[in-house]
Amino acid sequence: MILSVRNGLIAGVLGFSLLLALYYIGKHPFLFPIYFDFRLILLSVFIVMTLKEFRDDHQEGILYFGQAMISSFVFTLIFATVTSLLIWAICFFVPEFLTGYIAMATAQLKTIQPAIIEQLGKEAYERNLNQLPATNGSDLAVDYFGKTFIISFFISIIISVILRRQPKTN
Repeated sequence: MILSVRNGLIAGVLGFSLLLALYYIGKHPFLFPIYFDFRLILLSVFIVMTLKEFRDDHQEGILYFGQAMISSFVFTLIFATVTSLLIWAICFFVPEFLTGYIAMATAQLKTIQPAIIEQLGKEAYERNLNQLPATNGSDLAVDYFGKTFIISFFISIIISVILRRQPKTN
């Protein structure tokens, strides 16, 4: 578990640094589609590193699926908590982060074609557009936290199956 906590802290700080880098180069990190999200790579790399180190250095080459999932969960919990708290802090200390997101997300919503709006539902579209100005730092932090767990869950299952090793029975 200490490996998961350590790597979660490192990945959390690195993930937040990547968020800041994207923001300061003019690409708001909350406006990327989920399939272009850097968390896919970051979580994959760190979960593999964590599970391999746990299996090879602390479990004598044995790793059960349940151990891998618990270790991945602890890693994800620490990563998501650290990054979400730092997102909340940046929204508090750099209000332009939040106001820029609201402005860009509003502009992005207004460019959606009428045919797509009809498919999504006009009421849902208008509700989202009207609620956007009330978004705060906590909303962004909670959104990031939740999406991190969704992404990590699927990555963790795949990596846990690949890296698991059980003792050989004679």
